[in-house]
Amino acid sequence: MYGQVGQFGRIEPLAEVCLMQEMTTLSAVDQLQAFRTGAGVASLAAGWIAVTGSDRVRWLNGMVTNSVQALTPGEGAYSFLLSAQGRIQGDLMIWAKPDLLLLETGPEQVENITALLDRFIIMDDVELSDETARWHGMLVAGPQAAEKLTAAGVAVRATKLLKKLTVPYAGTEVQVLCTYSPLVPRFEIWSRDAAVLEQLRAALVQDGAVPCDAEGLELLRIAEGTPRYGSDIRDRDLPQETNQTRALHFNKGCYLGQEIVERIRSRGNVHRTFTSFALTGDVPAPGTPLEAEGKPVGELTSVASSEIDGRRLALGFIRREALDRGLAITYAGGVAVQANALETATTP
Repeated sequence: MYGQVGQFGRIEPLAEVCLMQEMTTLSAVDQLQAFRTGAGVASLAAGWIAVTGSDRVRWLNGMVTNSVQALTPGEGAYSFLLSAQGRIQGDLMIWAKPDLLLLETGPEQVENITALLDRFIIMDDVELSDETARWHGMLVAGPQAAEKLTAAGVAVRATKLLKKLTVPYAGTEVQVLCTYSPLVPRFEIWSRDAAVLEQLRAALVQDGAVPCDAEGLELLRIAEGTPRYGSDIRDRDLPQETNQTRALHFNKGCYLGQEIVERIRSRGNVHRTFTSFALTGDVPAPGTPLEAEGKPVGELTSVASSEIDGRRLALGFIRREALDRGLAITYAGGVAVQANALETATTP
């Protein structure tokens, strides 16, 4: 979920939870450099759905692609919500608490996910509630993020990936989530009091953390190669096409859409895959088709606003056959070459 870009999205939010207006004069490239070599701080938007009731774990485990039953309080898991035909209807983080499950997703996904889940509550002791408006969030990311948070009074040094902590701060408590990034350490800080997070943000900036905005976050997301639901991942896509295998658990038992996921696994692959590209030529718009040998083979879904390490990165889908055969991939006005996003973004 990418904050104002959100770990999951930044399409027009239904109830955007923004802590503060970032005040930065830095370019997106300079902000990315701060994330890569120091620490960047930005406001965070996410949608929150609380799942309560005595049947919540069993019921939700049968709805999503990852294992809910395996989670202990304080643990999280990334997951897809599928249709019966195995198409992705949404993505979310699931955070376990002793008395409830918290679903974290893009603000623009809350309405659709809630409606879809609600249709499958039959005789189950399960209740869903939209908690989005109750929380204010902030992202702190970079190799110095843990150090600066700890120095500011939020002890996170020993926090493990996909763990949730309740940490005392400024006479109250904040929720700290150590979330996934293939590129840099990433911490989400959530509070019901926006003033508390503003106090923390000011302390972090005074200690050298760099204020970042939506453009910097979007460039970080593309550098990571992380898809966003609604623009990169859409409701016609299959889980294995997205390359997000961390969202799948193949031994958890039955869930909505499982038959299609298992059928794909038994066949060994899918015909198209999500990947990163390095572009040479004109800057294309998202949605630009990719071609090889004069035939359509894919589509660019996200394009970086600026060059990263001398190359313009993009994300998109392409037919595996084009990659396997090493075909030249073009788009109107340029050439696209499959790129490892980490290689292009980790060297300061």
